[in-house]
Amino acid sequence: MKYIIAVIQPDRMDEVLERLTEQEIHLVTATNVVGRGRQRGIAEVYRSHIEAGSLLRKTKLEIAVNDEFVPKAIEAITGGARTGQMGDGKIFVLPLEECVRIRTGETGNLAIG
Repeated sequence: MKYIIAVIQPDRMDEVLERLTEQEIHLVTATNVVGRGRQRGIAEVYRSHIEAGSLLRKTKLEIAVNDEFVPKAIEAITGGARTGQMGDGKIFVLPLEECVRIRTGETGNLAIG
């Protein structure tokens, strides 16, 4: 089992979610976050106005998948999030030690779905 964290541009989220759904990956948590990478301090146009500063708006996706879905998830995220411009984001893949479905008590691969 793996835990995937992806930080992407907010306007690319719908495309990423659509591609994840095509790969039968449905369990996603999304959070609006701020952060910076190499583009630190660059002004960004967000909802028709320019925002300056060192922290830019991003969307963080958290996805727990069984091992066989990792390549599909990475492909879906990169395909949906890539614009070719600086600031497209990052994907982190971490080992997931345990998962428990609260409703049923299922654990491990079964709990992820």
